[in-house]
Amino acid sequence: MGSFNQEEKLYRAKKKVEELKKFYVHLGVYLAVNLFITIRSLYFDVQNGFSVSEILTDLNTYWLWIFWGLGVVFHAFKVFGFNLLFGNDWEDRKINEFMDNNKNN
Repeated sequence: MGSFNQEEKLYRAKKKVEELKKFYVHLGVYLAVNLFITIRSLYFDVQNGFSVSEILTDLNTYWLWIFWGLGVVFHAFKVFGFNLLFGNDWEDRKINEFMDNNKNN
C-alpha cells in the first residue's frame, strides 16, 4: 500500500492538516476555558476568605484539568499516530507481508 497516486496523497495530506487543526483548536479551547475557570475560581475563593495555598491544594481545583486533559491526550494520540500496540506503519507492513506471502505461494 506504499504507492498512492497524486490525488490520494493530496487527499491524505489535507485530511491530516484538518485533523491537526482540530487538535490545536481543541488544545486552545482546553487551555483557555480551564485557565478562565481556574482564575475565576481563585479570585472568588480569595474573596470568600480562603488562602491561595488552601485553594491550590484543593483537588477540586484540578478535576476539570485532569479529565478534559485525558481527552486532549487521547486526541493527540489519534492525530499524531501514537499507537502503543502496533506502531505507526504496522498496517502497511502487514498488508505488504501478506501480499508478499501470496506472491510467493
